[in-house]
Amino acid sequence: MSASSKMSRRSMLRLGLGAAAGAVSGSLFAQSNLSATPAQTEGPFYPKHDQDDKDPDLTQIKGRSERAGGDVIYVSGQVLDDQNNPVPDALVDVWQANTHGRYDHEDDPNSAPLDQNFQGWGQVRTDKQGHYRFKTIVPGSYPVDEAWSRPPHIHFKVSKRGYHELTTQMYFPDQELNDKDAILLDTPENEREKLFIALTESKADDEPGSKRGVFNIVLRQVRKG
Repeated sequence: MSASSKMSRRSMLRLGLGAAAGAVSGSLFAQSNLSATPAQTEGPFYPKHDQDDKDPDLTQIKGRSERAGGDVIYVSGQVLDDQNNPVPDALVDVWQANTHGRYDHEDDPNSAPLDQNFQGWGQVRTDKQGHYRFKTIVPGSYPVDEAWSRPPHIHFKVSKRGYHELTTQMYFPDQELNDKDAILLDTPENEREKLFIALTESKADDEPGSKRGVFNIVLRQVRKG
């Protein structure tokens, strides 16, 4: 990776920190029963182009027989508003690096291999009770520069008319890089636990060897006046 590519990547990541911090502080003014999920930077690798397969199974691309490499996980949760009500029909966007730490994105300068069988980006709508679910793999870490590598994480963007759009990231506990990550550390310490998912053993009908985790999300309502 060239020095200019590293600087470009680092600059793009850091540019989002101010916006994310503003979104987080803004949530403090809402009169609510639940505090909103902390916002974090979108980063530079949100997909630029549409793709045919955006279903909630990122481990399998339609028309291909092989599945993505990596450890399979099922992520589910409930989207609620700040009055503790379910948010039905919200659009949940997820995107992430593959098991090697590489995004399928033209601006990613990482030299790690691409996985032609990994979808990388998916969308799902919440049901009547605000529930969502998708299947993916645990992403790899990747370098931003010589002194900073990002821990495994999955990006989320959740939107619905009448609610403030939320862009955030989901992390995995017990990752050494969590303690050094500039983006994660920018979130107040007492809020960070909302960004972590704990993985548990799979159920009988899950893919063998996979794990499950729950990541609930709280949106702020748009209030008039």
